[in-house]
This record gives sequence, C-alpha cells and structure tokens, in this order.
Amino acid sequence: MKDEKLQKALARMGLGSRRQMEEVIKSGRVTVNNAPATIGDRVEQGDEIRVDGRQIKYNAENEKRRRVLAYYKPEGEVCSAKDPEGRPTVFERLPKLTHDRWVMVGRLDINSTGLLLFTNDGEMAHRLMHPSSEVTREYAVRVLGEVTSDIARALTAGVMLEDGMAQFEDIKEGGGEGVNKWYHVKLKEGRNREVRRLFESQGLKVSRLLRTRYGTISLPKELRTGRFLELDTKEIHTLTDLVSLRPRHGTGLHGAAKEKQKRIKNKPLKARRADSRGNTKPKNSGSPASRGNRNRDNKR
Repeated sequence: MKDEKLQKALARMGLGSRRQMEEVIKSGRVTVNNAPATIGDRVEQGDEIRVDGRQIKYNAENEKRRRVLAYYKPEGEVCSAKDPEGRPTVFERLPKLTHDRWVMVGRLDINSTGLLLFTNDGEMAHRLMHPSSEVTREYAVRVLGEVTSDIARALTAGVMLEDGMAQFEDIKEGGGEGVNKWYHVKLKEGRNREVRRLFESQGLKVSRLLRTRYGTISLPKELRTGRFLELDTKEIHTLTDLVSLRPRHGTGLHGAAKEKQKRIKNKPLKARRADSRGNTKPKNSGSPASRGNRNRDNKR
C-alpha cells in the first residue's frame, strides 16, 4: 500500500486543512501521475502531484525533517504571506526553504506582539490550531482600567461574543501603575482578536498585547523583537506529543545549524522592528512588555 492519503499529504505540506484539500480534490484541481485525483487516493515517494497544474514536491512523511521556528513578532507586521497594502509581513524575515514552505501556527493582529510558531509540517500546524486540541495560549495584556473581581469572574465563567461564548482559562494581575495595569491571561482557542474582544466586553480597552506562550513553548528570554530561533529536537517533541503526532527521524537541529543556534542564544541578535515601508531598523530599547516578559520567563 502507498504511504498516505492524498488529502493528508497535501495538508501536511501546508496547502490547507484536510477538509479544504478534499474540496480541492473534488473540484478536479489535483492530478496524480497525470490522472485526475479522487478522494481516498494514496500517494508515495516518486508520484507526480499537481495542484492547478503546479507540481508539488512530495516527500514521504517519515523522510521529511520536521522543523519549527519561534518568532518574536513586532508591532506593524501582518500575519500573512503577502499584504495587498504593502505592509511588512511576518514571513519576510524567515529563512528560505527549498521545495518546502513555512506554515504559521495561529495569528496575531497587526498591533499585537510576541510569540509566533512556524513549521514546515502542515499537519502539525493544523492540529496545534484546531479547537479540539485545546492548546493553551498565554498573553501579557496591558489594560486601560482595572479588572475587578466581578469582571475576572465574568471573563473566566464565559462571555457571549458575536461569534459565540468565549472565556479565559485563567487571569492574574501582572502589576502596573496608574490607569494602565498588566494582566496575564490564558485561553484555549484562537479566534480573531479574542483577547481584545473579551476585555472590550467589560468596557476595558487593551493598549498592549504580547503572546508569551503557545502550547509547551514559551517566548525564549534570549529572543529579541523581529528575530527567530529554531527549536531543538526535545522542544519539537513536546509539541508533537501535545497533539498526538509520532516523532519523526531527523527532527530538530544538527551540525553547523545547531552550533549557530547556540551562538545566537549566548549572544542574542539586536531587536528589529519594521517601519512603514517594511524596512527593518534596530530597536533602541525593549518595551515594558518585553522587559517584563523576559524577567517573568527567568522566574519560571
């Protein structure tokens, strides 16, 4: 029997979810070895797969090295591969891949900062994002106003938003002076602007939002804004265990790449941000949010 089902292979290569790939196959847009594909077809190494006429480089699942990046997104970058308005995107600073692609795990809005994960394994990305996996995300949020005990209870009990019920798994005070207070919140889904909308439902305005953790991965204390680090084998395995994926041979960093990563961790690169034209500039100093996060990570 051939290695895997076609729709699973296409999803794993980052072309979309399995359900989306099933629709693409049904619409006649996929061929395997020059023949129209059907749902349930299986493929193996050496098969020629084309989507809309474009050949897709296929590697068997157990042969492809699984990779994951942790990226510190700055304000002003858009979470998409291309932006029609010409704004800088989070993909522009990632390392280039040959016959492969980076798939973003979750999103952050243009005004939010913090941890974004990228992987070359589409199936892994899909599982990490799917609501059924209940993967915890953690954020440091600066709020204009005070979260009273009644508001905290409401936010953890559940609030009806325009797209359904939503709630924080946990909310804790994080300090701050005057009218701006910091809070640390956790939730297990990633709907559009969900953290901001939850606070807005209680009449509170979010002035800063920083994602500090996704699943088992925390924002590395040595990582600066606009930079990325590649995760090692152990870190990747904690993520695959979280979503019940089998380990894969060759996962993680090896040789010169591993040594380079060690050097970056020992001597972090300077922070970068994007200006209005998408050019990168050094950042003179860390924001209160990033400084607070690095201190907090050191205590964990």
